[in-house]
Amino acid sequence: MDNSHVPLAQKIRPKTLKEFVGQKHLVGKEGILRKLIESDQLTSLIFWGPPGSGKTTLAEIIAHATKSYFISRSAVTTTLADVRKAVEEARERLSAYNQRTIFFLDEIHRFNKAQQDAFLPHVENGTITLIGATTENPSFEVIGPLLSRCRVLVLYPLGKKEIQQIIKRGLVELKLQLEKDAEDFLIEASSGDARITLNVLEITSKLKSSSHRPHTLLISLADIEQAFQKKALIYDKAGEEHYNTISSYIKSMRASNVDAALYYLARMVEAGEDPLFIARRMVVFASEDVASPTALVVANSVFQACQFIGYPECQENLAAGTVYLAKAPKDRSSYNAYMEALEDVKRYGNLPIPLNLRNAPTKLMKDLGYGHGYEAYPGKNASLLPDKLKGKKYYTSKN
Repeated sequence: MDNSHVPLAQKIRPKTLKEFVGQKHLVGKEGILRKLIESDQLTSLIFWGPPGSGKTTLAEIIAHATKSYFISRSAVTTTLADVRKAVEEARERLSAYNQRTIFFLDEIHRFNKAQQDAFLPHVENGTITLIGATTENPSFEVIGPLLSRCRVLVLYPLGKKEIQQIIKRGLVELKLQLEKDAEDFLIEASSGDARITLNVLEITSKLKSSSHRPHTLLISLADIEQAFQKKALIYDKAGEEHYNTISSYIKSMRASNVDAALYYLARMVEAGEDPLFIARRMVVFASEDVASPTALVVANSVFQACQFIGYPECQENLAAGTVYLAKAPKDRSSYNAYMEALEDVKRYGNLPIPLNLRNAPTKLMKDLGYGHGYEAYPGKNASLLPDKLKGKKYYTSKN
């Protein structure tokens, strides 16, 4: 059978745990997943890890190893009707043959709440064992009730030695040889993603074979660079990398580390982050962390500039604002004071407001003492707080 159309990654995909590369904490001798697979006692799982770390491969290994009926679907092409049909067939299979069903759903984060809800009763009563795979933090992308019924297994980017093993397998399949500097570049640029590694090797092979005929081809650094073109940044605007990057950006400005702040800004801009999202965070930061009220004026100006100009030019406005905010003196006194006051509001609820501060628009209110003893300028040491909090200090200036 001609399999020339089959991608390299699929051709050499491991079929057993012995062939699997990486994730020793899961599939090593004492790994939890190895034990579950070998005992054929799988529970519902969520595989969470970056692209090319082995999530789908592990699912296929389970498919070969388990005595359960195995269904593999992608959330991109699967509908609620497909899920309901699979569940009904799983129920019949369990009743007639006492055979369990494992339902593997790749990219489970692409299922919305209603679609994920459809799994709940069937996972809970054991009709199906669900295995979901996602590149995004399940805390954000998988509904709580479903997440609580699954064990999350974290996969990590593959290390240098592991990528080298995968490259070696790919070279054997393609009958290629790779120069040392080309291998080093491929490992570095792949960022631990086995799929990228193999795709680049396959593209390189096709480019070379279109102009060369030797049985074994030597791949150079220039060949790999040509095949690679430009590395895509791993950045999902609704996922964990989105939150990690903006968090690093804010914390770098807070630490007055201009270089780090500019680097994380560049990552967001290059990945296509909405400039208004970045600018809004700058406006918040200007009030939370910077001592000078001018910072809020600068941040708002950056926001307005991004509205008017847009990409690509507004990246310059973002950069200028970032430098200003990162270099500005930091003072969280007002923010901390407000948060402490807010905590007292939540703790004590609506404490009685002092009578002298109350509005007295009617005679009855005046007779009850509303507004009595009010002084317009009582002095800075006077406490105007409710009796329970009288004398409490929230704000302490650095100056």
